[in-house]
Amino acid sequence: MSVTELPMSSRSLLIGLGLGLLTSCAGRADAPPVSAAADAATQASDPLIPRDVLFGNPDRARPSLSPDGSQISFIAPVDGVLNVWVGPTSDPGKARPVTQDSGRGIRFAQWNPSGDSVGYIQDRGGDENWHFYAVDIATGTSVDLTPIDGVQAQLVGTSDAQPHHALIGLNDRDPRFHDVYRVDLRTGERTLVLKNEEGFAAFIADESLTVRVASRSRPDGGTDYFVRKGKGKARRWEPLVSFDHDDALASTAFGLDRAGAVLYMADSRGRETPALVAYDLASGTSTILAEDPQVGPGAWISDPNTGRPMAVSFDHLRPRWEVLDDAIAPDLEVLSAALSGQFVVTSQTLDGQQWMVTEYRDDGPVHYSHYDRSTREVTPLFTDRAALEGLSLAPMHPVVIDARDGLPLVSYLSLPLGSDPDSDGRPNTPVPMVLKVHGGPWGRDSWGFDPSHQWLTNRGYAVLSVNFRGSTGFTKSFANAGDGEWAAKMHDDLLDAVDWAVSEGIAPRDKVAIMGTSYGGYATLVGLTFTPDVFACGVDIVGPSNLITLLASAPPYWASLRAMLSKRVGNPDTEQGQALLRERSPLGRVDQITKPLLIGQGANDPRVNKAEADQIVDAMTERDIPVTYVLYPDEGHGFARPPNRTSFFAITEAFLSGCLGGTYQPVGDDFEGATLQVPQGAEHVPGLPEALAAHNDGTAK
Repeated sequence: MSVTELPMSSRSLLIGLGLGLLTSCAGRADAPPVSAAADAATQASDPLIPRDVLFGNPDRARPSLSPDGSQISFIAPVDGVLNVWVGPTSDPGKARPVTQDSGRGIRFAQWNPSGDSVGYIQDRGGDENWHFYAVDIATGTSVDLTPIDGVQAQLVGTSDAQPHHALIGLNDRDPRFHDVYRVDLRTGERTLVLKNEEGFAAFIADESLTVRVASRSRPDGGTDYFVRKGKGKARRWEPLVSFDHDDALASTAFGLDRAGAVLYMADSRGRETPALVAYDLASGTSTILAEDPQVGPGAWISDPNTGRPMAVSFDHLRPRWEVLDDAIAPDLEVLSAALSGQFVVTSQTLDGQQWMVTEYRDDGPVHYSHYDRSTREVTPLFTDRAALEGLSLAPMHPVVIDARDGLPLVSYLSLPLGSDPDSDGRPNTPVPMVLKVHGGPWGRDSWGFDPSHQWLTNRGYAVLSVNFRGSTGFTKSFANAGDGEWAAKMHDDLLDAVDWAVSEGIAPRDKVAIMGTSYGGYATLVGLTFTPDVFACGVDIVGPSNLITLLASAPPYWASLRAMLSKRVGNPDTEQGQALLRERSPLGRVDQITKPLLIGQGANDPRVNKAEADQIVDAMTERDIPVTYVLYPDEGHGFARPPNRTSFFAITEAFLSGCLGGTYQPVGDDFEGATLQVPQGAEHVPGLPEALAAHNDGTAK
């Protein structure tokens, strides 16, 4: 469940701590065999795209400009493991690796304000006990800034006014809450600056690296914000703004302006969608900067001199930019004309004159460009997966599906090439379909390149991703409509989407699979236990099976989220709440499973404990119900290592072929380097016993 609240700051050391899978490129493999059950009319004329192209390491990804713009950093493989590279912005081909990770790989990195080092994060085996590192780009020396085992580090803030220091939160004193330390980015020396005795969940610092704003959960599942006033021993926390339960999912604070006088927030109080507002800390008044009647604010571009937002994006079916400062309008016009896809500005120089621009498309790799505001020149740099260039890839069609009670479900449909010759978003004849359910559940699906959509359409399946009620980013009523509706109305939305796809001639009634990660894995288990006749099979990746044990095993630093989880999922502290949690747990309905089930799990998952998979596998095995269980001892909440990803999707591909009849690519070398174990049910997936035997004795090809 992706519900970890992350700290926010006006100067971020790293671009987020999200755990999305990186995708990559590699050489083509020989065309694989076609399942006898596959409908030849739905198959694309091109060869299958190798899994390694979609799910392996990227060529180069997540580029970032140094503070003065002279250098660029990015993530790229070294001997098959992702590391940080640095080179001249004018010639990225001259970049060299500055880190030497040989294990899990570095996935997120960003320049430190001094410009002489890059910060990055790393955990161990997926345990999410993040360590922060800084690597000196001249010497290649990395310093672990938070060298404490079993402790999670959270970034609070960095600032170009204090270029050699950062504020980092550590839960070393109390595993439930993070104290704030001032850390020297060169030596790792740290000094306690705020002992978190108030139970705050997140902090925001100003440009002087002084903690100014903090947030804390309310008993009703809402969020209270506080501002720190006074100096020295006279400092105190005073109430700033409160979001009750109805507004808490939609409203949040982003960061302060350069002067530390204005807090920028998404605020849904008194309206259905959150507006981007400027909240004056001194007067307590707020000014609406931008709003949209259908969705809340997304990415925004700020003026580095003032910290004020200059443009903000809103994403309903597809993203759009809204200009807040006329000075930026010509720049957005130039980028819109030069780029064919949607774009965001992912980094900029301290003077704001150079931008790193990331361009997203639905049918191609991510493109990265350098933009010079002074000359209005756009210079393409590279793509993240060169092997995807020139391939025939499936477009993603935004659609709005009406739920049975009238709620609009923003969804995204992709179809196999060759099945939709007139490109109207409907195949000429129905094709097997995979319903792909997003995690969270407090997140959303969006338009753009999705490697899973491309993989599955390339194998002959339609793919439908649905923003069911409880998804965030839309209206607050839509998000709150998911309260207490796990395995109930949230699942009804998925069933309504299946009915829509069948009625539109997209999929046959008996050829629909359900697949998802985290909450999507839970939805898969719900589909096979609560509605066993709807889906042909299911793929559950790190999904909970027992809501009582899920909440009981939550990491201690989720303590601030307990009230929210109790309100939105079920209260484990009351008899009524426990009854609801038991009723909505797939584990209690194992006897209803009649369709094939594949489960993937990381042994070190701190969010959805390994016991969630073990429980349902054991229950099914005791009842002689077939199940295939794939376990990775060096993974957590999802599969970060490319060999593990490609090995699991190789198994998934053969599994889906067995129940839906699409094409599949033999395992080949895709088990090489993977740590997979299959404790149960290898015999239920075509070719898996043989592939495992070859992998285990070292003869895999």
